[in-house]
Amino acid sequence: MTEISDVRAFVQVVERGGFAAASKDLGVTASAVSKLITRLEDRLGVRLLHRTTRRLALTPEGEIYHLRARDILAAIDDAEAEISRAGQLPRGRLRVSCVTAFAFHQLTPALPHFLARFPDITLELGVTDRVVDLLAQNADVGIRSGSIDDGSLVARKIAEITRGLYASPEYLARRGVPRTSEDLSTHDCIVLSHISSSHRWPFNEKGKTKTVQIRSRAVVDNGEAALRIAIAGGGIAQLADLIVRDAVADCRLVPVLAETHVAEPVPLSAVYPHGRHRMPKVRAFLDFLVEHFGHAPWRINATAQKISA
Repeated sequence: MTEISDVRAFVQVVERGGFAAASKDLGVTASAVSKLITRLEDRLGVRLLHRTTRRLALTPEGEIYHLRARDILAAIDDAEAEISRAGQLPRGRLRVSCVTAFAFHQLTPALPHFLARFPDITLELGVTDRVVDLLAQNADVGIRSGSIDDGSLVARKIAEITRGLYASPEYLARRGVPRTSEDLSTHDCIVLSHISSSHRWPFNEKGKTKTVQIRSRAVVDNGEAALRIAIAGGGIAQLADLIVRDAVADCRLVPVLAETHVAEPVPLSAVYPHGRHRMPKVRAFLDFLVEHFGHAPWRINATAQKISA
């Protein structure tokens, strides 16, 4: 089985970005990992990695070998997991990275139910709006909104979210209610810096879709901050429906231009490294996410609750 050990070491070095990181996962020294790679290259008769003092890079042969080797190892892991799965309960440390809005408003209130159902799982939750390298952080699952373009990850769609325009009644009483998208030019608007389209809001007027460039008075890097500024009367914000439900229900926020603003659906997905879903703890968490949030329990009817003209 030394050949498999060499292959596993190679794949781990590539996906972890270096010998030191791979050695921690494999439980051996970095020099031992280097020797395994050298032994693999000697057996194949080709160089798989370019080694420099600063970085590692795959050779053309290494790129081909990595893709094939990753699939082979996944098949081996799958076979072993299937054999040992019978009667196995989800257990161990589950590392999850989650976007701020979903974590605060949806996930954390539901987590006690998950932990009660699976008492042998210990949860480690990281909350951030930056894109976390799951492989580098050795995380099991990431929860992200928007398109997933990382080929090293598998995405499982949980639900869809939509973004609408909201402001506090106090702000609208002070500055007036916008009747058309053009009226936004005289209003204070709150935008999100990590969303590329946050300065351009879409509207459907007279059967045509148009995009309006927004004049921002406040730029923030997460939806929770935008929500709090809007509730405090700081302006009009484009906010995801999964964070505004409570604020709309108790009239701290009201929808703005709900009839014409285009609430484009945005996918909310769980992502994980290839093969990680075979672990019972990960599979249990993925199923829990779909069970609890697949029907988008945060959905609100913004048009029905719009501020009267």
